[in-house]
Amino acid sequence: MKSVLLHIHDDEGQESRFQAATDIVRAFDGHLTCVQAAPYEYPIFGDPFGGAYVLPTVLAEVRREQKETQKRLEERLDHAGVNWNWTKYDGPAAKMLIDHSRLADLIVLSHVPDTAKGHDSWPPLTADVAVHSRAPVLAVPADTKNFPCDGKAIIAWNGSFEASEAVKAALPLLRMASSLTIVSVTESELVYPATDASIYLARHGIASDLVNQPAKDRSVSDALRTAIQSHGGDYLVMGAYGHSRIREKILGGVTRDLLRNSSVPLLMAH
Repeated sequence: MKSVLLHIHDDEGQESRFQAATDIVRAFDGHLTCVQAAPYEYPIFGDPFGGAYVLPTVLAEVRREQKETQKRLEERLDHAGVNWNWTKYDGPAAKMLIDHSRLADLIVLSHVPDTAKGHDSWPPLTADVAVHSRAPVLAVPADTKNFPCDGKAIIAWNGSFEASEAVKAALPLLRMASSLTIVSVTESELVYPATDASIYLARHGIASDLVNQPAKDRSVSDALRTAIQSHGGDYLVMGAYGHSRIREKILGGVTRDLLRNSSVPLLMAH
């Protein structure tokens, strides 16, 4: 993974994103592009014609905070042993990241913040980028200290197009993994069984173990969390949003549940 995008925003997930991105770039002798966006999300007052405007003092404060974040992280990047560049734009962060993902190998984002509680909580940035980007997304928990590229990988396999895309996108990382386990949570017969994924990986010189994880009246996400813990997984490769995001928001879904409650990074593709 030679070209990695890192979302820059001064939030609780910034440090974990930074650590994971720099670990991956060092492991692959790659290049890190830091994308810092200033979204127009500060409508302070309006006019009788329905216009909304950003108060100049608020905008100036946003600019000041962005400059401080940029200065702090650039100083660290200068000593991080990675090649990097910094891009700054005005506009929605999701659009900026998607636009820059056309020639990227990976986009590093965050799980849902711990402050997001309740059934209506939703990760719009991670969801938007995962669904619309042509590059895979690595979503990391806020407490991540590093990303072990040579760690134990778990693949969540359900035979879907999304899972297949995730496996193909993760190949560079999977080649480095110390072990690889393909987990299928059995609810019904798979159109493309896990053996197909294992054969595909073997053609790329990657050995894998197959595990059938019975649901046992649990949700798929709970079964996957059990498998991650049982096999000591360091990260999970999975398809993102096999159902529509609207359906997942209303009814729940594996992607949504794991983004809200997973102890390991999720490498996702749609």
